[in-house]
Amino acid sequence: MSDLGDFTSSLSTDDAPSDTDTGADRESEADRFEESDISPTGTDSGIGTVPASQGLKIAEDGDDTEIQAYITAGNRSGIRLGKYLLVPYPDGEKLFCRITGLEYAQEFRADDATEIHARRAMRNGGVEERDYKFLATVEPVAVLYSDGDDLKRRMADRVPKPETTVREATDVEEIKTGLKMPDDGVFMGHLAVGGEKVRTAAEPPTIDYRLKDDYEAGDPLVFRHTLVAGGTGSGKTHAAKNVLRQYLGDDRSYGMDDGRTVSPAVVQFDPQDEYAQMHDDNPAIERDDERAFEREGIAHGGHDDTMAFVPKVGSSTYGADDHHAEQVAFTIPFSMVRENKWLVAGGDLNDNQYNALTYLLDRFFKQHGGSGSYSQFKSFLDDPALREELDESGRVHEATFDAVKRRAYGFDSVFDRDAPPITDLVHRFVRPGGLSVVPTYHINDSRATEVIVLALASLLVDQKLSNDPEFDRIKETPLVLGMDEAHNFLSGAESAQAGKVIGKFAEAAKQGRKERLGLFLITQDPQDIAEPVFKQVNTKLVLNLGDEDAISAVNIPASLQGKVPYMEKGQMVAYSPDNSEPVELIGLPKCLTKHE
Repeated sequence: MSDLGDFTSSLSTDDAPSDTDTGADRESEADRFEESDISPTGTDSGIGTVPASQGLKIAEDGDDTEIQAYITAGNRSGIRLGKYLLVPYPDGEKLFCRITGLEYAQEFRADDATEIHARRAMRNGGVEERDYKFLATVEPVAVLYSDGDDLKRRMADRVPKPETTVREATDVEEIKTGLKMPDDGVFMGHLAVGGEKVRTAAEPPTIDYRLKDDYEAGDPLVFRHTLVAGGTGSGKTHAAKNVLRQYLGDDRSYGMDDGRTVSPAVVQFDPQDEYAQMHDDNPAIERDDERAFEREGIAHGGHDDTMAFVPKVGSSTYGADDHHAEQVAFTIPFSMVRENKWLVAGGDLNDNQYNALTYLLDRFFKQHGGSGSYSQFKSFLDDPALREELDESGRVHEATFDAVKRRAYGFDSVFDRDAPPITDLVHRFVRPGGLSVVPTYHINDSRATEVIVLALASLLVDQKLSNDPEFDRIKETPLVLGMDEAHNFLSGAESAQAGKVIGKFAEAAKQGRKERLGLFLITQDPQDIAEPVFKQVNTKLVLNLGDEDAISAVNIPASLQGKVPYMEKGQMVAYSPDNSEPVELIGLPKCLTKHE
């Protein structure tokens, strides 16, 4: 047998001395070293140090920056990608940074990819950590410095000294300052890394993430619009309810141009009949939960001022047995079409057809006045003399007339039903501090659903943007306009009427700060929301998404983008450039209101 064979064979036997070992093979008592009870002076602080041997450089181009931390053996098991670290400077300033890479490197010149090393490791069942270097690559986020009693941040402009001790960031003020997170505002969730909440020595030990909601540092971010994106089962409705509940808190209000301070109204379009449940308490919330919410200033519990505005559509009925909110039936009056003619387009119209529809509606309302009904409009289109006149005059070709007529038909179940028109209910529909939910789950016709949602949303937007509003209540009340399955209503479809819709909402998004109008869009297909609207959204809460196009569309930093498909229910990325650095969050495990 070869020498290697003899050696590897010996690995399978017990290496301990046998009973037949002679005394000459053993150490005598006199030959042994005397053991001393000696321990190192002092105690270790931190998790490691910054070595210069691996490269140590700060550069304007982040790709050229080279900073690594050597992590000592006892600290390695708790190190994760994304953790926040602090590296102090001699004068008391600190470099706040984030772990972006982890690697093992050999401590000694040796080849551990051998049969001998492998077999030994397999027998011992572990790794001798001291034989290897464990290095964390860190990305500088900011330099923290004191300005009087305040802790402030600036861009990373200093290189740390070699052999500086590195410690994990565990102080709430340091972490919030380093990440540019506000202390006050609308609660969104708790800061997390790798799916685990960041813990501190404070009470509570978690770090709350809030959205700026005052005028000290610009406009409240609610009026710069929010997107909640997540796939089925990701918890996006749960998260959306918890955020909306904060806007309905007793102490939430916004200043208006006339000097008044007014609580916001929330109008939420609800395709799955879930948001009216916000009227009721969540029975799963216990007293300990309530105390925790109160300590952190989180609005919770059912919101009493919640009303379900139920559209009357055909013979459909709304059976709500899962909430106790007041129900108010309404209809869409055809008079609303006068200002939003695309509501009766009924399908894709080219520019020529849309112009013909516009002409026909203008002529109709001129003849019948602003109260003209949908039934009267159909009779107007059925007049063969009108068709012949317009064709002979060259105003509207007969083929174009027929195309418009076909698309404008089929809305009998939507307009002028047996219920109060929504225009007569505006004072109840938009209430400071109130939540108005518009359920559409009971409507089987997708075209009817689209008309109802866009008619109401356009009413609100038009009045907000108008210099001479018909309804002062809408103009003078801060408004959060929530739209679930927003991709169904604000898509980038290439048609004349889609262009009108997108143009309206893009303008509303641009004017939101000025008019106290905030869009709150919820979707599982963010890639389908038209770009002119999407690019106005400042705050994005991204939960689990499995579709690559959807992940790419939300346009979050690559370091967080890769985590999105692996997020568990309730985990999310918060990307709000005017609020903080991009961060990972964990939402509350229990919904603040009823949620089934």
